[in-house]
Amino acid sequence: MSVRHERSRSVDRRVRVQGRPLDAYPTLPPEAERGSVRRVTVVGEEVLRRPCREVTEFATTELSALIDDMFLTMHVADGAGLAANQVGVDLRLFVYDCPDDYGVRHVGHLVNPVLDLPDPGSRRLIDDFEGCLSVPGATMTVPRTDRAVARGFDKDGNPLVIEGTGYFARCLQHETDHLTGHTYLDRLSKRDRKDALRQMEDRRDDVFARRAIKAAHLGR
Repeated sequence: MSVRHERSRSVDRRVRVQGRPLDAYPTLPPEAERGSVRRVTVVGEEVLRRPCREVTEFATTELSALIDDMFLTMHVADGAGLAANQVGVDLRLFVYDCPDDYGVRHVGHLVNPVLDLPDPGSRRLIDDFEGCLSVPGATMTVPRTDRAVARGFDKDGNPLVIEGTGYFARCLQHETDHLTGHTYLDRLSKRDRKDALRQMEDRRDDVFARRAIKAAHLGR
């Protein structure tokens, strides 16, 4: 998921890492410092269209390396969230570095997530702009609930419950959609989907160029 710049410029320094509050956290998370940049898949590729597999082995070098790479790839692409199939790996896993509507920065990863949304009677849908790193350059208005809870595990197999409101709730829903083989385009009308694909066609080269420049600046 791509992040809107006005949110990323918040002056509030509060942060929650894996759901736990901290007073401060580096701009570039430690995982990203260890990672390597991977290619981001683009809508139309088969790996984005099929449900991802459950992670069955935890606390492995391979899983930790994947998470590190996903954090750096997300950072280079100016993203707020990234699912494993967006780097070509069909596992139920996503990472996030996303602000909410109150200026709190949320950073972490979630393995085998299950999403809980409010009951329909108490559900509040918010129309807001949404982008996707796998639909480079396009943004469209998508309705999402303003609250969400994602339950899963960390890379060592410890249970996690991550709660989100506002823009961060949108991020949790967006990334969980990826793991079921869907992108936000699937939530659009045919007309809006065509509009998003036209935006991508017009802007993708510029997006790829910015990513390459940022990766080069980081020496990656």
